[in-house]
Amino acid sequence: MRALPVGDSALLVEVSSGHEAQALHADLLRRRAEGLLTVREIVPAARTVLLDGLDDPARLASELTASEVPPAPPRARDAIEIPVRYDGPDLAEVAAHWGVPEQEAARIHADAEFTVAFCGFAPGFGYLTGLPRRYNVPRRATPRTAVPAGSVALAGPYTGVYPRSSPGGWQLIGRTDAVLWDHARVPAALLSPGTRVRFVPVDGS
Repeated sequence: MRALPVGDSALLVEVSSGHEAQALHADLLRRRAEGLLTVREIVPAARTVLLDGLDDPARLASELTASEVPPAPPRARDAIEIPVRYDGPDLAEVAAHWGVPEQEAARIHADAEFTVAFCGFAPGFGYLTGLPRRYNVPRRATPRTAVPAGSVALAGPYTGVYPRSSPGGWQLIGRTDAVLWDHARVPAALLSPGTRVRFVPVDGS
């Protein structure tokens, strides 16, 4: 674990894997909730966690680099279920990459349990992990100029759901009517780091 100063009141903590980043993020949230850490923002990414608004970042950096990444916390009890129709334009390509029929590719994805590792790209977009490494898929060679909102997509080790129409190079395997970002909802984002997610096939899949 390495802690790098960012300005006068922030640290960027680097770890060796996404699992370690998730575990560290959960532990830092716990420490803040218990009053053991004063920090304004804790932002996880693929293999880093940013802490902003620290009173004494140098002291915390020394503490973190002298310790081990904590074990992953127990999983949250309930998973968010997202209904999905597995009829995306790239499903056949993904199935071929996995060496299975399209229906089997949909089943593999729906049978997995996912965790939101971190959020980014667009408000409400979560990077979900949960598929075994052998199911990693490459991004499209040519990104689309417009991906429809609600598209369920794969890239590398991640699954994501596009919260709004935007350009994108992920492989589209399905679509959902779930609202990922709603200003009128509290919180506005359906998904947040640490959330468990399951994709539930609906009629037409």
